[in-house]
Amino acid sequence: MKAALSVWWDGKLVGALRLDEHGDMSFAYAADWLSDPAAPPLSASLPKQAETFNRRACRPFFSGLLPEEGQREAVARALGISKGNDFALLNALGGDVAGALTLCSEGEPPPSIAAQEAPTPLGDNALIAMLDELPKRPMLAGKDGLRLSLAGVQSKIPVVLVDDAIALPAPGQPTTHILKPPIERVSGTTENEAFAMMLAAEVGLSVAPVEPRVVADRRFLLIERYDRTKDASGRIVRLHQEDFCQALGIPPEHKYAAEGGPTFKNGFELLRRAAARPAVEVLKLLDAAIFNLIVGNADAHGKNYSLLYRADGTTLAPLYDLLSTVAYPELSPKLAMKIAKCATLEEIDDGTWPKFAADAGLAVPFVRRRVEELAAAIEGATSAVTEKLEASGLSQSDLERFSALVADRAGRLR
Repeated sequence: MKAALSVWWDGKLVGALRLDEHGDMSFAYAADWLSDPAAPPLSASLPKQAETFNRRACRPFFSGLLPEEGQREAVARALGISKGNDFALLNALGGDVAGALTLCSEGEPPPSIAAQEAPTPLGDNALIAMLDELPKRPMLAGKDGLRLSLAGVQSKIPVVLVDDAIALPAPGQPTTHILKPPIERVSGTTENEAFAMMLAAEVGLSVAPVEPRVVADRRFLLIERYDRTKDASGRIVRLHQEDFCQALGIPPEHKYAAEGGPTFKNGFELLRRAAARPAVEVLKLLDAAIFNLIVGNADAHGKNYSLLYRADGTTLAPLYDLLSTVAYPELSPKLAMKIAKCATLEEIDDGTWPKFAADAGLAVPFVRRRVEELAAAIEGATSAVTEKLEASGLSQSDLERFSALVADRAGRLR
């Protein structure tokens, strides 16, 4: 069997992702894309070149666009294809993915939405029905012509807003928000993630804007996509991004550092190579590492940090998927990316920060001071963030539990 998908970037053909008769993928840039000096590479791991990238080289980036683990299995079941068939999944889901790309069958241009009417907002009943369907059919895969994809293991779906009401996108329309229902197997994750995200913003970290919503006692989060913007005419435009695994050529199934995924040292080195202002972006990653340690986000792995490719240069993307996983005893408390060699808060001692400073390429006194500053800021901000969220209709008891846990961890680190 031979097949191909065209890879488009804002209406321009980037190249082709091909599947050969043996089931192996390859990617090659289009000649016009290669000859355009303003056209960027798809990934730090896929530099512009005339030679074709084989499966080993291109799979980490393209597979990294797809859902993972249980979400991937459920999508495959809904579509009637193998969960290991990256190409078939991209063919089914690649209309709207993380970053600037759209994948279409070869020979077909990306759908134009210029002449289409605005999507119809979902009423409360339709919204609840969608929330009920997502566990069985993630991304609503194969339904009503939707071709949507997001990486990760948590249930979610990309959406658009019409007069602040949630709607499913028209074919080819860039989505602007991500709707995230609670995680079924653990309690209070909407409160947990809303608290962690708003706490990070409160202490000055760059975070994707998040809004908790409640519809007929159903709680969920609405997260504004940082990889979308508006041009001068008001048109929604996709911005390119890739996570650290994609940028480093690491398959998504190896996202954890213990399994060969990115470490903080790898991340700091990547930012120094790729960022327009390396010193600024390195400090952002340092703050993110300290913040995740304090809130107890043990699952912050290589796919939870990304590069964002803006017109004025590459930056560390705003933080996302922040959650205090240590609030759940059934989950591992060990950090997916260790601080120096420490996997838990309890392992942190006076010898930790010199080693971590060396990984970051920063001065030890600066790192120590930043740890103290962030811990103090977090400890002082927990109550105010809790009060803000309680007014949104979220569970007061859950919010107070997460707030007390994080404040205690901040105090212990100080």
